[in-house]
Amino acid sequence: MSDVLSFIPLASPDIREADIQNVVDVLNSGMLIQGQKVMQLEHQFATFANTSHAIAVCNGTATMHMVLKALGIGEGDEVIVPAFSYVATANVVELVGATPIFVDIELATFNINSTLIEQKITSKTKAIIPVHEFGLACNIIEICELAKKHNIYVIEDAACALGAHQNNQKVGSFGIAGSFSLHPRKSITSGEGGIITSNDQALSVKLRQLRNHGIEMVEGKMVFEEAGFNYRLTDIQAALASSQFERIEDTLAYKNELAAVYFTEIKNDKITLPFVPSDRNHSWQTFHVLLDESMDQARVIDKLKQNNIGSNYGAQCIPAQKYYKSKYNLNYKQDYRNAYTAYNQGIALPLYEKLTKSQIQYISKIINSL
Repeated sequence: MSDVLSFIPLASPDIREADIQNVVDVLNSGMLIQGQKVMQLEHQFATFANTSHAIAVCNGTATMHMVLKALGIGEGDEVIVPAFSYVATANVVELVGATPIFVDIELATFNINSTLIEQKITSKTKAIIPVHEFGLACNIIEICELAKKHNIYVIEDAACALGAHQNNQKVGSFGIAGSFSLHPRKSITSGEGGIITSNDQALSVKLRQLRNHGIEMVEGKMVFEEAGFNYRLTDIQAALASSQFERIEDTLAYKNELAAVYFTEIKNDKITLPFVPSDRNHSWQTFHVLLDESMDQARVIDKLKQNNIGSNYGAQCIPAQKYYKSKYNLNYKQDYRNAYTAYNQGIALPLYEKLTKSQIQYISKIINSL
């Protein structure tokens, strides 16, 4: 039981000796920036997501920023985003000068409510950024059908959802582009990093230019085709992630086993467990539960900490955050009621590949005592 008694953090990356050696090999090679390891990681992602292209960049926010820029979305345009997500989903819209239009979520799945999207579409709408929140695919098929009807882009925020699917089609392959994060809380990590997946050839060419100062090689010479960014991923980072990718199927399978322990062991009527629709799976970046209104979120987090368990709220109600509240003055408590509820009553519990099932049982025991 010693593994139960030590502190259990909310997240901890599973970095093994083989991963470290892969990084050491890059350091010894002298080729540290974007090179063969980046190409290898891109190939792994494209193969796994079943897309024609994968473009590695420096983080999971840069992915969506680049896609919006590459699609020409900017001032005067509107982009639909869920009201409940990590704030970066809306920040990238602001960064290109466009306006984020928020849509409330389904409280059962924590994903954007696809039935509410159409009423928010206007002549200014250029794209939708649906989020596969916490690792559960949103209703992406219906969203893509709606987007096609209105001739707007779908950019999937799949930061948490590597391996998630709807009707056995992997997320990141539905829209014009998919965005993945390689942050340490994800199933594989490069410390910081991101991957864009796409089946669009022209977009992929432009994205590769934009991540590297707008450069295109023409007859062996650099031509600056765009005013681009320095959003490259290093070979050091790619080596770390690529090594972990070799065991991604085992990682996802084990996380599913850990989630099953939570479902079996948590027996507290004041706790609502995650819901997974029958046409989807869950990749379990986060095991996010909902507290009864009688329970105080901060006190629960503190109680778990007192019992050596790390936890936190899961994501933000973005319209309630200072910047968005001040700029748009939205009635977030009324118009985004589910997002606000998830923000104030949601708790993220530990679920990652370094955990043992006995640790999950221990966490469940404490949850049951609340």
